[in-house]
Amino acid sequence: MVAETAFTNTLFVAMPDEAAANGDYLLPTVFHSVQSDESRHISNGYSILLMALADERNRPLLERDLRYAWWNNHCVVDAAIGTFIEYGTKDRRKDRESYAEMWRRWIYDDYYRSYLIPLEKYGLTIPHDLVEEAWKRITEKGYVHETARFFATGWPVNYWRIDAMTDQDFEWFEHKYPGWYSKYGKWWEEYNRLAYPGRNKPIAFEDVGYQYPHRCWTCMVPALIREDMVVEKVDEQWRTYCSETCYWTDAVAFRSEYQGKPTPNMGRLTGFREWETLHHGKDLADIVSDLGYVRDDGKTLVGQPHLQLDDPKKLWTLDDVRGNTFQSPNVLLNQMSDAERNAHIAAYRAGSTVPA
Repeated sequence: MVAETAFTNTLFVAMPDEAAANGDYLLPTVFHSVQSDESRHISNGYSILLMALADERNRPLLERDLRYAWWNNHCVVDAAIGTFIEYGTKDRRKDRESYAEMWRRWIYDDYYRSYLIPLEKYGLTIPHDLVEEAWKRITEKGYVHETARFFATGWPVNYWRIDAMTDQDFEWFEHKYPGWYSKYGKWWEEYNRLAYPGRNKPIAFEDVGYQYPHRCWTCMVPALIREDMVVEKVDEQWRTYCSETCYWTDAVAFRSEYQGKPTPNMGRLTGFREWETLHHGKDLADIVSDLGYVRDDGKTLVGQPHLQLDDPKKLWTLDDVRGNTFQSPNVLLNQMSDAERNAHIAAYRAGSTVPA
């Protein structure tokens, strides 16, 4: 009803279009075949929804599911696919659609206005507020751009290689998102400057005015729109959330009872949910080695902050990243006193660079 009806449009239609523009014709062939399956799934979901709405007792649960499903898909899919489309392309034609323009066409108009809103006639409350907030996060709060910066910051502990930005990239982003350079341009220039080993640490451990973010306990995407971060003590643990909706999902929706109705089969967001918590206090070289993100020579990292992969002198190795201790923001948050925690949260929401 949400994932396959709305967000597969950007995944299986918009992204293949971008792949073809960059010379990759295999991905469109595969993904367009998959999208034909989604049409059947959409039809099945719609009929099941109408059947469920025939019983008024189901309506509150369906409305709950619609709210958290919409928001979680926005948080996860828009973060990933938006970054791939915007920052993984070399097609910088000014008339090419930005991810925001694709989203408006494929999700806001095609799904929300033509599919979701008509369901109101069956008595279903539509989460208009969340749709508008998702649009605002993409167009005004820089959600995709914040995600791209986070992805690039974490290059050593991932398998991807994100190339440096060029003047053409800067020009395109400023054209599509006026004011982009003033907020993100300097950081990407620092990313370019720190691309090679020998004279500096990985960018995550350099002072470039960027604090490694807290991670949302619910959607698992970091709280990148910092002013919206919610911090609450849930199940005897201080947890951070990217938004009020993700907090509601954990504290209210995913519980054994909802609005007086037993919901014993709802999932629970428990355990070691944060990647950072599993590696708290470890040396970066040991983390990379434990993850297996090392090439066949036993020393060169798979992830690199550039694409000049034929020059061994420009490739980072385990020795280049050794000596940097990785800290979990959530572990540190739970170790703070109340006064320390309040000051830390206030500075984080204000966008200040504060100690982790």
